[in-house]
Amino acid sequence: MRTALAGHGNDVAAVGLVRRALDFLYLGAGYAAGVFLVAIFAIMMIMSIGRQFALNIPAGDDFASWCMAAMAFLGLAHTFKRGEMIRVGLLLEKLHGRTKQVAEIVALGIATAFILYFTRHAVQMTYDSWRFNDVAQGVVALPLWIPQLGFAGGLVILSIALIDELVGVIRGHRPSYEKGSPDETPDEFIERISQGGGG
Repeated sequence: MRTALAGHGNDVAAVGLVRRALDFLYLGAGYAAGVFLVAIFAIMMIMSIGRQFALNIPAGDDFASWCMAAMAFLGLAHTFKRGEMIRVGLLLEKLHGRTKQVAEIVALGIATAFILYFTRHAVQMTYDSWRFNDVAQGVVALPLWIPQLGFAGGLVILSIALIDELVGVIRGHRPSYEKGSPDETPDEFIERISQGGGG
């Protein structure tokens, strides 16, 4: 009996460790997206002000574009898990109980399949760029796999987040991206937001 309890305790600890690691991964990707946002701002400001002093960043537009792609894709998982990603839930909002859970599972399953498809091709493209030593055609001949890492990495992390969410909903947990009370109607949501409640 004591051995069984100890084994169960170890399982709970392992699950908790995995949960913390995944949450840290999503948060880290969100912070990385923020860093790239600041980098875009810095590049654009230096390029704008630099014109007055005949200063220029070689391939500055390219670097800003690469930072923008990295920012957009690295921020996806964190945005999704926090419930800030735009979701069309007109049907799901009208469902309750087991029916809603099944609908959530179907929606997450379809989303996961699509994202895994795109992730596979993004990773393949990045790997091919590294394998064939592709370089940017601009002023700075940067190996293309470096900026592509943000794009591919963001999709990999989003795939992990979707699988994580799908497994949680299958196990009967409420989706982490769902805000407010599970029985809250859209009108109640609007009323809560208008009164200063959290989104």
